[in-house]
Amino acid sequence: MGMLKDDAALLALFEQLALAAGAAIMRHYDAGCEVHQKADDTPVTAADRAAEKVILDGFRDARLATPCVSEEAASGGVIPVCGDGDFILVDPLDGTREFIARRPDFTVNIGLIRNGAPVAGVIFAPARDLLYSARPGAAFEVMVVDGQPDERRTIRARPRQNPPVIVASRSHCTDETRAFIDRHPGAETTSIGSSLKFCMIARGDADLYPRFGRTMQWDTAAGDAILRAAGGMARTLEGAPLTYGPKGGEGLEAFASPFFIAETAPV
Repeated sequence: MGMLKDDAALLALFEQLALAAGAAIMRHYDAGCEVHQKADDTPVTAADRAAEKVILDGFRDARLATPCVSEEAASGGVIPVCGDGDFILVDPLDGTREFIARRPDFTVNIGLIRNGAPVAGVIFAPARDLLYSARPGAAFEVMVVDGQPDERRTIRARPRQNPPVIVASRSHCTDETRAFIDRHPGAETTSIGSSLKFCMIARGDADLYPRFGRTMQWDTAAGDAILRAAGGMARTLEGAPLTYGPKGGEGLEAFASPFFIAETAPV
């Protein structure tokens, strides 16, 4: 872990850097910035890169030895060896399409992986002044005032409702997603961008989040950590918990995630 003594100190660092990265994003949000396409045809902006720099510089300043896989650096070929120990997954600006469309549902995601499982995470939605933070057994929603954490409340996933509330991606709805919704007669559906879908379940406002589309591990790690701490979980279509770490494939493909269902606590 480098110079940090425990997971509580690491989570505090995650919160601090997520807030600072969010401030960098909002400067670009207010001023506007150009949009470019990456090799995988996904959008990237100066805000993505500025937020990532804040986080990675912060890890270096803290003398953190834990390997970190961060989206934009990884897209440029910088992927550290993770091995079997702890590592960090970072999406410096999740929901870039929401950011470009000037909707408030974009986030900063930082997650800690241990033995293939997400054990701590922070999600900050700077345009909403909302931060979510979790360690094993404890998940929190934090109001942010003037860039600093203020009121902090414990959140918990609710028992599954029938019919359920299903939260779906605004930007990535697929035929499989619509078929999943159809298998739950009477379900209420709602859409929101980025990893805030995990947070809706963790805070007890929704029951299911089906994802039948491409995601990467940095998209899901922080949200999955928060959801697990709140009593839910993201599972593969076969019902197994999502696992994290390099899989088969080269480069970025080693960190691709399977289709999954994020779900609330069982009844």
